Amino acid sequence: MSLRDNILITLSSVTPGSSVFIIIPPVIAAIGGASAVAFGAAALVGVLVAFCYAELSSAYPITGGEYAFAARTLGRATGFAMFLLALAGGVLTLSVIALGTGDYLAVLADDLGGKSIGLVVIAAATVVACGNIRANALVVAAFLALEVLTLVVLTAVGFLHVSQPISVLWTAGTPGGAISWGLVASYTATAIFAYSGYGTAVYFAEETHDAGKTIGKAILVSLGITVAAEMIPLVAVLLGTPSMDALVSAGNPMGYLLTTRAGETVNTLVSLGVAVAIINAVIAIMLQIGRLLYASARDGSWPDAIGRPLAKVNPRFRTPIAATITVGVLALLAAAFVPFDALLLATGANLMLTYVVIALSALVVRRRGKSGPYRMPGWPWVPVALLVAMAYVAYESVRADVLPVVVAVAIMLAGYAWYAVYIHPRRASRWTLPDPIVEVSGAPASSPASSPSPASSPSPSSSSSPSS
Repeated sequence: MSLRDNILITLSSVTPGSSVFIIIPPVIAAIGGASAVAFGAAALVGVLVAFCYAELSSAYPITGGEYAFAARTLGRATGFAMFLLALAGGVLTLSVIALGTGDYLAVLADDLGGKSIGLVVIAAATVVACGNIRANALVVAAFLALEVLTLVVLTAVGFLHVSQPISVLWTAGTPGGAISWGLVASYTATAIFAYSGYGTAVYFAEETHDAGKTIGKAILVSLGITVAAEMIPLVAVLLGTPSMDALVSAGNPMGYLLTTRAGETVNTLVSLGVAVAIINAVIAIMLQIGRLLYASARDGSWPDAIGRPLAKVNPRFRTPIAATITVGVLALLAAAFVPFDALLLATGANLMLTYVVIALSALVVRRRGKSGPYRMPGWPWVPVALLVAMAYVAYESVRADVLPVVVAVAIMLAGYAWYAVYIHPRRASRWTLPDPIVEVSGAPASSPASSPSPASSPSPSSSSSPSS
């Protein structure tokens, strides 16, 4: 893939359209116009995270993403714990997003609003994700264009009907009265989640030309586009609403603005665009998590009966089809049998722990004498600032509901347990984690997947990597 292809898939995984229409509305309902402050603060945190991701990705442009960083900087056990957290979070996120499709397709017919539509979306996305990565880049690019169009329409409707003073953007209040700035700060955590996903670029590093030099750029560009694509429509809605009280009280604030300012037909068309955005996100995340599972099998995380098929790359499509199908099946099972509220709960604190591990890895990577072409400005203060920000987010999260944090920590502990029981006793042949060999100045070279197998006998690690 080219850098552009990587960015298109990454942005589709972030899915700013879904964030604007699904994640931002509850924030508006809770803190009113001060939503702009929460999302502005989250953008600053995003910059810290992106700098850390960019440096780590440049040093380790490996399909495994966060777990590949953590294993090589903080130890293999922490790396596997991060893998399990990322896998669980990815599968559950797929289920949560897909189940929201029916809410927007229901504008066409009531029959399209049930859970079964979400299951169909997961199944279809699994089939699409088994194809060639460049073909998938074209698919998500087309869907992303429609997603961006919905955001352009929403933004235009808001800015063409500005009726609120600029001060509304920092006014913390709801129809029930003024609210504390502490509550506003707590919703920064939600805004951080709305921006998340720009680190997805590294999951496609082994399929991206000159990855060591370009992945950091893909992450930073993706963050910039994401912030603009979410902040600008948010500001347009806050300034363009006929009534702040009505906007905050509306069950669907974006639909309220579109209906009152542009009519029911425009609202219906935009709702269909949001459904497209959700489907696009499911495809992109399926691509990402399929490669995550493939990477874990290639590193020898599982018994050979399980790991060998998961680590195979289809010779025609150059895609880890077995791993992708496995992720699709897991997402289908979660969507079909796990209550929606439980899915949301289980994904709640994953991102916070992930960013803590990313910050610690960014602190350690240079001390280990490892760096790629990209080096962040302001090291080590950038990862330190990120740790401070995440400590505050953790404090607010525990105050609001301790259970999501407990679930996320339990997942990581399960990862440590599997490493201790299965991988560590076989450490001579499993999880040897060779350093990646990537393209230099555009000249093809062996990828980390092509490096010698860590297993002394044929193992999952001996499979070739997916590539363009």
